[in-house]
Amino acid sequence: MRKTILTVVAASLVAAGASLAGSVTPAAAQMVDGPEVSWKMSLWGKRRAFTEGAEYVSSQVAERTGGKFTIKLFYGQQLSKSKENLDGISLGAFEAAMFCASYHPGKNAPLNVLDLPFLPLADFGVMRKVHDAVYGHPAAQEALGKWNAYIYMSNILPQYEYMGKGNPPQSVADFKGKRLRALGGMGRAAELIGATPSTMPASETYTALQRGTVDAIGFPYSYTFAAYKLDEIADWVTTNMSLGTVNCPSVFNVEAWNSLPDQYKELLLSLKDGAYTAMEAAYQEKDVANEKKWREGGKIQMVQIPEDEMAGFREIAGQPVWDAWVEDNQGDLPAQELLDLVLSTAKAAM
Repeated sequence: MRKTILTVVAASLVAAGASLAGSVTPAAAQMVDGPEVSWKMSLWGKRRAFTEGAEYVSSQVAERTGGKFTIKLFYGQQLSKSKENLDGISLGAFEAAMFCASYHPGKNAPLNVLDLPFLPLADFGVMRKVHDAVYGHPAAQEALGKWNAYIYMSNILPQYEYMGKGNPPQSVADFKGKRLRALGGMGRAAELIGATPSTMPASETYTALQRGTVDAIGFPYSYTFAAYKLDEIADWVTTNMSLGTVNCPSVFNVEAWNSLPDQYKELLLSLKDGAYTAMEAAYQEKDVANEKKWREGGKIQMVQIPEDEMAGFREIAGQPVWDAWVEDNQGDLPAQELLDLVLSTAKAAM
């Protein structure tokens, strides 16, 4: 059975919904008074499970301040291209943004440790603790500081799988020669099994798959495949590879953050638990709906790669890729220290 980042059962949806509804306690829900402040947040794509944390924060900030503090969400790259959000933050073009570290590794090398394949990130809670630990490391703080960026929180993504067109793979060997959208360390893992990886923003994946520029798209399972409508043109999806994931923080412009009154800063920090709960519940809901649609529709073949082959894949593309990343970066950043932090935090959180 596929080991997803979330356990998809009806009971968990009920529990998640109840948790979200009760995520703001009566004491914490008190009104926060302050000056008029208006922020813009740069996003890409449409509203989806990935952005439910930002939606939660935006709505709660407005509600709790009586509309005095607002964070308006701009989707569809209205303010900036997804690969240029850090540039916009650096220039102060907008106050808040999301970005994915693997889109431009040279800008935020310490964060790329979280993008390595097959890390032991067992579930949503473990991932949150690991991401928080890395984001709090001095090397990560320094790297983002160069872009005038204050790291607020992670927009946690589920484990990646592949969705593609053509003959469905039945084994790891069947990926040899395939052109795959595979980010970060997952790209290096793809090379080790004879595939050709490419990096492209999520917004370009539909056209790439439709035109045959790539054979398959690596995306977080399952919401992203549906969010970008890949399931409308694909023939198959893997369900048990759990290739890894990428990290996509929300950041604030440092000057904008520093200029906020203390009560607004405290409010934003207090909303993170609710934001994570909103994301987790949204992922669970989409997994249930998507798997039902794909199985009943019959067009998408759900592919399970034999576990013995996945074990072999993890053996060549797990620790060896981690070690190669350390070797490639050791002279420029505390790479081994960051990897050890990931592994020790994950172990303690399990």
